[in-house]
Amino acid sequence: MKIGVPKEIKNNENRVGLVPSGVRQLVMDGHQLYIEKTAGEGIGLTDSLYVEAGATILNSLEEVYEAADMIIKVKEPQPREVALLKPRHILYTYLHLAADKTLTETLMQSGATSIAYETIQDPDGSLPLLLPMSEVAGRMATQIGAQYLQLDRGGKGVLLGGVPGVRRAKVTVIGCGVAGTNSIKMAMGMGADVTAIDLSVKRMAELDDLFSTKITTLFSNIDNIEKAVMESDLVIGAVLIPGAKAPKLVSREMISRMGKGSVVIDIAVDQGGCIETCRPTTHEEPTFVVDGVTHYCVANMPGAVAQTSTYALTNVTLRYAQMIAKLGVEEACQKSEPLKLGLNIYKGDLVYSQIAKDLDLQHTELKI
Repeated sequence: MKIGVPKEIKNNENRVGLVPSGVRQLVMDGHQLYIEKTAGEGIGLTDSLYVEAGATILNSLEEVYEAADMIIKVKEPQPREVALLKPRHILYTYLHLAADKTLTETLMQSGATSIAYETIQDPDGSLPLLLPMSEVAGRMATQIGAQYLQLDRGGKGVLLGGVPGVRRAKVTVIGCGVAGTNSIKMAMGMGADVTAIDLSVKRMAELDDLFSTKITTLFSNIDNIEKAVMESDLVIGAVLIPGAKAPKLVSREMISRMGKGSVVIDIAVDQGGCIETCRPTTHEEPTFVVDGVTHYCVANMPGAVAQTSTYALTNVTLRYAQMIAKLGVEEACQKSEPLKLGLNIYKGDLVYSQIAKDLDLQHTELKI
């Protein structure tokens, strides 16, 4: 198969779809690899490294899309990229369609087949291709929140772990999956007073086993969320429903009752966000203020630590890329139920029911 890796064009996105070792493996499998010039430059992966791995370097985005049948990316395609997609293309990347009707409709109109990293799902319900980025985003959220609590960053001037004789910062994490748990670990490590909120009693029991009395666990309901948010210095929203739009659990009224200089970070913003006042931001302009509360809502947080993120991503995406390239989409999905769940759009038809429901679009039953 002819496989293309374009340079990411989303704001401050320096990750790249494949590292040279991944290219080398696919070349050894018998495939042709095309890499856009300087695609990995942001993380020190030179064109010469890709050439040594067996790839051909092309000068432009347009050339990569023209040469390749399968496109391996990191972030959802931007309008310029969608315009280059043809019915023959297989797009393999993060998509997060449930929060973006325009992107969904334009991808359908292209006639291409789109496979989303974030909806590939193992039998136990885990999301293997989302996991490493959730780990990164979760850890970053606490780190970033601590910075924005500083006075020089517009915060209330609170040190996350306090010092002897002075209170610690209160951190509330809503949603305790992979991202939320990593936020909790970081907040605990920095000495904060941590409250974890989740809808699953089983998950709260697991957190209790992990952290004992070092954190407070609360069942997710409006009373508990409201009280915890109002008392917090830092709120991290990490709610995820696979393939679906995130529910709004923190209202504007709750935000208005937080202390001035508090911080909220919505990791779920690429799925629509779980905090009502949040909207997607970029690494160039990462924050905005609502009712005196700093909001950090960057939709590609792991892009700020692009080297770590790229290697972690290739570790989990390569396996399925090999399957698709060797067998084609249809046979690969017949052999792998997790990969089949990753199919969001098949030859222009929207085949993921939850996305169709969230966006009020026609759903087509997948028959392969």
